[in-house]
Amino acid sequence: MMAGTRRRFGNVRELPSGRHQARYKGPDGLTYTAPQTFETKRDADRWLVLREAEIHRGEWISPDAGKIPFGRFAEQWISDRVIKPTTEDLYRSLLKNHLAPAFGNRNLAEIREADVRRWRKERLGVVGKSTVAKAYQLLKSIMTTAVDDELIRRNPCRIKGASNPDTPERAVVPLAKVAEILQATPERYRALVLLGTFASLRWGELAGLRRTNLDLEAGVVRVVGSLAEINGGKLVETSPKSRAGRRIVALPLEIIPDLHRHVRMYAEPTPDGLVFIGPKGGMMRRSGFSRTWNKIRTEVGLPDLHFHDLRHVGNTLAASTGASLRELMVRMGHSSTRAALIYQHASQERDQVIAQALGEAWRVARGDGVGKANGT
Repeated sequence: MMAGTRRRFGNVRELPSGRHQARYKGPDGLTYTAPQTFETKRDADRWLVLREAEIHRGEWISPDAGKIPFGRFAEQWISDRVIKPTTEDLYRSLLKNHLAPAFGNRNLAEIREADVRRWRKERLGVVGKSTVAKAYQLLKSIMTTAVDDELIRRNPCRIKGASNPDTPERAVVPLAKVAEILQATPERYRALVLLGTFASLRWGELAGLRRTNLDLEAGVVRVVGSLAEINGGKLVETSPKSRAGRRIVALPLEIIPDLHRHVRMYAEPTPDGLVFIGPKGGMMRRSGFSRTWNKIRTEVGLPDLHFHDLRHVGNTLAASTGASLRELMVRMGHSSTRAALIYQHASQERDQVIAQALGEAWRVARGDGVGKANGT
């Protein structure tokens, strides 16, 4: 073996094979060897120049830093977060079912952009776009922390738009069909349908709603809590989805009598009791209500209707009244404008149809006639 060539930074030596090995001392005082050998001394020198530049720029990361299994790092990442039980439950489910099988035993530094692209394509062929987007966002967040902790140099999650896939907009159920749904709904659950539609409440917000927060004299519902199922069925009371989720929603006067009747007949009798409970007096479970909902949607001829679609109806109706973007966000309980803009856009398209009908009515009123207006 030939003696190593001394340099101002690091050294290069020629191996018996004729290839060259580069070594240098890092800022931590330890000696590091290039992960590969080089065909020429010049190539080895160039590699050392790059390492020296990283040290001077403060961008150097120990080659051993990323030798941590992704699964272990991800578990600790979740445990270190101050998050709601429902969010933690979601993260652990995504990690277990979608991320750990692909990346769990691989070191952080070994996960490349190509690996993430292949993983995402494979997942899209197995589960829905929304689930893949959530799993990808979790992976991206975990790897961002690894970059911040100086364990890896670059986040391998760089697929534009992968965290927010375009999902097809669900058709809006007409109000006449909502009336049919209400007629098909057992009396115990009719108020659930009414508030889900006309107050745009989420399932968890309905299940966690207490009498003290349903002010029927003032005609408002105060959304301050939510009921969620975690860990395979455990029910926990938690705060709304976001800070914007804590809100006061005005109710149409037309549904107040139905709500009064429900509170009188079916709600828990205590002042702070739950508004909605199951037939046996327990907390409302989505899984427990699903059998009833399946019968309802089959009876009205909408077998694919989700209960959440009722909220979609209410949001669309609110937008059609000409509500501002901010008013829609407040009523819907959203902290971002994204969802509100979707409903506002749909409302604007509908407004064009209304404007055309008004124009036609005006032409008839002034004696022009539809044919004359069209130039015939």
